[in-house]
Amino acid sequence: MAWIVLVLAGMFEVVGVLGMNRLKEKKDKLSWLLLVGGFVASFVLLSVAMKSISMGTAYAIWTAIGTVGGTLVGMLIYGESRQIRRIFFLCLVVGAVIGLKVIGH
Repeated sequence: MAWIVLVLAGMFEVVGVLGMNRLKEKKDKLSWLLLVGGFVASFVLLSVAMKSISMGTAYAIWTAIGTVGGTLVGMLIYGESRQIRRIFFLCLVVGAVIGLKVIGH
């Protein structure tokens, strides 16, 4: 269950980043809600997950989900570069996360 909570925490981090990006274009209530709500939910869920998953592993996976998620959203929604090198390095991040999960808690 802690792993599901950790994945949700990473996904809410992406929501917070979306709010930041939206805020630079529109300073409306929805932008602030996405920013603050996304990051608050992310931190709360991360702290819950860290009750069962070691801090180093949880933090590394949480930031990786945010990094990969934010980059994919940028590529798919905001038209950011889709260079093969970017995709290669995103795959390395995903590989590192899988490695952390495989070697233990």
